[in-house]
Amino acid sequence: MRMLDTNTKINDASTLALQALGWALSDEKRAERLLSLTGLTPDVLRGAVSETGTQAAILGFLEAHEPDLIACSVAIDASPEALVAARRELDGGEMEW
Repeated sequence: MRMLDTNTKINDASTLALQALGWALSDEKRAERLLSLTGLTPDVLRGAVSETGTQAAILGFLEAHEPDLIACSVAIDASPEALVAARRELDGGEMEW
């Protein structure tokens, strides 16, 4: 049963990360900043979007800039705390910056 709970949390966190990515990519300047700060390229992002590390990086990008974190949370109807918790769930801990 414990594994099911963990898988459910990861799936929920992944869903939030993908919603956040859609929001981040909806603005060209923000999308460019996301790629620049995460070190991702459009091709790498396409190929790795389903990986938890990539999803954690997307949420970490938002977490590092509070105005984006708050704006995204409003846009996707999730609390900022839920986005931070999702990033922690996906990468297993605290941000290192």
